[in-house]
Amino acid sequence: MAAHGKLRIKEAAFRRFLSVAVITLFGAFLIIFLHRYSPVSDSVIRDAYESAESLQVTFNYSPRTENVNLPKQNELSIRLQKRNELPPRNLNLYPKLAKDNIVIVLYVHNRPQYLKVVVDSLSRVEGISETLLIVSHDGYFEEINRIIEGIKFCQVKQIFAPYSPHIFENSFPGVSPNDCKDKDDPVKKKCEGTPDQYGNHRSPKIVSLKHHWWWMMNTVWDGLKETRQHLGHILFIEEDHFIYPNAYRNLQLLTELKPMKCPDCYAANLAPCDVKAKGEGWESLIAERMGNIGYAFNRTVWKKIHRKAKEFCAFDDYNWDITMWATVYPSFGAPVYSLRGPRTSAIHFGKCGLHQGQGEKQACVDHGFLNIQVENIDKVPNIKTDWGVHIYWKQAGYQAGFRGWGGWGDTRDRQLCLDFANMYDLSST
Repeated sequence: MAAHGKLRIKEAAFRRFLSVAVITLFGAFLIIFLHRYSPVSDSVIRDAYESAESLQVTFNYSPRTENVNLPKQNELSIRLQKRNELPPRNLNLYPKLAKDNIVIVLYVHNRPQYLKVVVDSLSRVEGISETLLIVSHDGYFEEINRIIEGIKFCQVKQIFAPYSPHIFENSFPGVSPNDCKDKDDPVKKKCEGTPDQYGNHRSPKIVSLKHHWWWMMNTVWDGLKETRQHLGHILFIEEDHFIYPNAYRNLQLLTELKPMKCPDCYAANLAPCDVKAKGEGWESLIAERMGNIGYAFNRTVWKKIHRKAKEFCAFDDYNWDITMWATVYPSFGAPVYSLRGPRTSAIHFGKCGLHQGQGEKQACVDHGFLNIQVENIDKVPNIKTDWGVHIYWKQAGYQAGFRGWGGWGDTRDRQLCLDFANMYDLSST
């Protein structure tokens, strides 16, 4: 009787498991169907997910250990990684985020004179207090840290790339004592390294551009407890992007209009893809190639990008954006468009390169004054819901077949890149 009773308990447990599995699968297929075949908004999809959660279906993210061989961390790297686990600051000032908030990610290196301008511009953005600002650091620099810790206008979470070449002085991913340099022959010099397609060996300062962006994307989307279940859009900006006061409200309009006005658009942009352009001034929305100034996309797009990790990590170019334009986006099988307004809401103002900071022997300092005109039209939402969409059918810039500018030939960098893609594992229960 005892054995028979145990069997009945197991059968009942199996039936409950089977029922939950069937309901879960039905909910998943419903979400996919709605997202694929209907011009619905993100809020509808979010409601579907919330319904699934009411059935006790949860998403679990956990660090992976198999097939990942990250470099041995030093003391600073370990300390910074622990800081990444701290909750956002200013929770006492802004205890709750808006329901449909668009998270903002600002990635920085070491240009404090630029960062002060960006932070000041963000402080004037309408709606900034409704959301979470994540600041992703490539390296640790005290002045940069002080600027970010002084932000009081919204919730702020700092994350530090623990494998940044800038925090490894004597080992990979920084400079190793036995590294090949310039165009050294590894056999003759008995040094370590794989040259790029042009015969040049890795420069840690240069490869950190691509490493930081890729680590940040994987961490924000799949690693942070604050964002790993975020279903809406996330906006990405850099430390030399001036943000207009109407940027957040305009972005909310663009992400709301995108499913209806441009269902084939992957993202929304605050600025034209041409960094020198400020927009056409038309009474129309614009669909064009995704730019690298103020771009926002959702988890569906991130998953498409993440599935192309091998292509991203193998392409011989140290620029993340050129890698995306020349190899990742073309692999999607159709042009990748982004929706924006006819007037810019963000502008690139920096003249110093991203990794020319205060730590250089000759620090890069832009002595010119900032001359950005913020007119009244830039202070309020200036996108209308009844506008049509003008599509730039011919996508300018880097195309499939471009070989890349090099700087990304070392097998160690490519493997580290792949390891970043496998740091987190998404599984459902």
